[in-house]
Amino acid sequence: MTDSPLRDRTVVVTGAARGLGAALARACAGRGARLALVGHEKPGLDAVAATLPTPAVTCEADVTDPAALDEAAGRVRARLGPPSVVVANAGIARGEAFLTSDPDAWRRVVDVNLIGSAHTARAFLPDLLETAGYHLQIGSSAAIGAAPMMSAYCASKAGVEAFAHALRAEVVHHGVAVGFAYLNWIDTDMIRDADRYAVLRQVRAGLPRPARGISSPEHVAARLVRAIERRRTAVYVPGFVRFGQMARAALPSLVLRVYRRDVARLEARGVLDPTGPLGAGGRADRTAPGR
Repeated sequence: MTDSPLRDRTVVVTGAARGLGAALARACAGRGARLALVGHEKPGLDAVAATLPTPAVTCEADVTDPAALDEAAGRVRARLGPPSVVVANAGIARGEAFLTSDPDAWRRVVDVNLIGSAHTARAFLPDLLETAGYHLQIGSSAAIGAAPMMSAYCASKAGVEAFAHALRAEVVHHGVAVGFAYLNWIDTDMIRDADRYAVLRQVRAGLPRPARGISSPEHVAARLVRAIERRRTAVYVPGFVRFGQMARAALPSLVLRVYRRDVARLEARGVLDPTGPLGAGGRADRTAPGR
């Protein structure tokens, strides 16, 4: 698309080795953007970069490591120029009852999803100030309505939503826009892995029928790239997630009503064991250097 505002711009995507991050990198490259792919799975990042039709660099960095992100930001500037768009997409998830969860594993989810997103913004914000750019925080409908057995994930997504709102108010006068993506279930290895566990299958089954549906990464990426081009402050995929935002005050009571019997039944069956990190990305995070 020769008329895209992303053409000949530099776009950074974290967590781009697979899933939504890889699909979004391809969608942005299809608009003519130069891509910087950031994550701690260098072979996966290189494989995605090899499929892109535009210049791309890969940077191995854990988003919870500020020094590694600063080094990545310097490499991106030197190779592709200052970014005009940064997408904080890296994230992990686990399913487990809070009481029996491992404290370090619980905190790691928050560290990656919330603290890592803040570190990403800090590393690249000077570039966005220079380019009057756009920062997109990949979030979740979990920021709107928390579900049982996912306390670390839901807390991290609610926290990073608040962070995005605060950051937006701080930088808007510099011409920098900040968006937040409220996403539902996406057909990634994380979700496919989650479906292997009875407790997480039940969490999805307890949702209203439209909210149980799964979108392809390519469909979600297409929606997100249009939001990036328009510098949206909020994007909802699928669109019905917007109604959850409108009914936000009522959701905690609704969640309690829906799940109170289900959780008790699963506990009685003894199937509330921790899932461990979900998907290949979660397992890669567990074995990343320095972990």
